[in-house]
Amino acid sequence: MSHPDKIVLPTRRLAPALIDLLTGLKVGDRIQITQTVRVGARTWPAVAIGAFRGVNYLATGITTERVAADDIVVPTVHFTKDSGELTSVSLDENTKIERASMKTLDAFTLADAPSGSTQPK
Repeated sequence: MSHPDKIVLPTRRLAPALIDLLTGLKVGDRIQITQTVRVGARTWPAVAIGAFRGVNYLATGITTERVAADDIVVPTVHFTKDSGELTSVSLDENTKIERASMKTLDAFTLADAPSGSTQPK
């Protein structure tokens, strides 16, 4: 897996600090990704921790039956969870990624998480 030369969202901008972090990560670096999940009016953070594998783009289905110049692609971070699960997360302007430390891992728990999600204490 490789790093694209430039990491951009199709309609919004990613924070420069996030782009710098992503371009500086090496395969195997520990990361923590936090995204906001929204169902109706309720929101909560979803957190995942694992070993970085790479960044590339996902072409979305919105391009079906359209001109190639209209392609919509989304930057995607690929990582491996501690369970061995290969995971990919599409980035949005609210995605938070940071290097994970052992202290971060010790604080991580499923006890307070809504069913089917994960979040820190």
